[in-house]
Amino acid sequence: MSALTVVFLWDVRLELRNYFKEKLQNVSPLHLIFPNKEQAKNKDFPNLAQAHILVGWRVSDEMLQDAQHLRLIINPGIGVEQHAKIKNILQERNIVLTNTHGNAYFTAQHAVALLLGLCNQILPHHHFMQSGQWRTGDKEAKSLPLCYRKVGLLGYGAINRCVHRMLKGFDCEFYLLKRAWKEEEKTKHLDQNIFDSSQLHDFLKRIDTLMVALPRTPKTENLLGKKELEILGKDGLVVNVGRGAVINEEALYEALKSKTIKAAAIDVWYHYRPDADEEGKKYPYHFPFHELDNVILSPHRGASPLDDLERWNDVVENIKRVANGEDGFLNVVDLEEGY
Repeated sequence: MSALTVVFLWDVRLELRNYFKEKLQNVSPLHLIFPNKEQAKNKDFPNLAQAHILVGWRVSDEMLQDAQHLRLIINPGIGVEQHAKIKNILQERNIVLTNTHGNAYFTAQHAVALLLGLCNQILPHHHFMQSGQWRTGDKEAKSLPLCYRKVGLLGYGAINRCVHRMLKGFDCEFYLLKRAWKEEEKTKHLDQNIFDSSQLHDFLKRIDTLMVALPRTPKTENLLGKKELEILGKDGLVVNVGRGAVINEEALYEALKSKTIKAAAIDVWYHYRPDADEEGKKYPYHFPFHELDNVILSPHRGASPLDDLERWNDVVENIKRVANGEDGFLNVVDLEEGY
């Protein structure tokens, strides 16, 4: 039997290389290919012609032309919108695309921290103390009791399922929306308020706190605009750890500026290669969110800590399944839906 060849598409740090080797030591024969920094920078990946598995965030059609033995692409994160352009090739060649949910817990923890920051007015009081204002009170920035809030989980994948578990201890009321529900899922959530994608406005009418954890696809881009934020209303809180484009940028800025919604905490943005202004400052958006007093800005760091090794266990498991001749992989992406 020829060796199962796995090619990684970035300069994998030594600690992580060793982790893969340790976890896959009983898989034989196995050939793990780690490009060096120069090869990764130039996208000159060795052994593509022998590759059965590619692990990386971006696979081009040129790589696919070289990798004629390819069976599986493992995207080492949740978002796979960058692979949309090779969808047809993957379908024609029956190549499976999976993503990785290893950072779901950390992203969920970050989402909950952002929500608590909004509810407890952490930033305003931090700034008060920085400026020497001691023990300002509710008149300036009072806390919002989380236990009375109606929390809507927009997208009920790995991240928002973790958010749900983390927030249960706060005695919130929960509303769940996902694209479609299987019958067994409906049975499991009989005690919850569940909605599908056709019921977005009804969902928004019922809640005052919106936790967004949707990927970016043609169906989710600008899903939330001026009308949807108006429905959420003046008491509404928004936390977005999914993708910026799910919420229309101008509509979000105007809703915050005009107090159409109460506040937002945002970890995902609209312009990921911003130019520096005359003061050398870079802002990943096109409207001055940093001038608002009712927003927490977070630099897409929900997946931190990035050095956690166990988050790579989904990758390890899927490599093992290919080695064992199995067809059922973890986190298979629906190429038509884009996630």
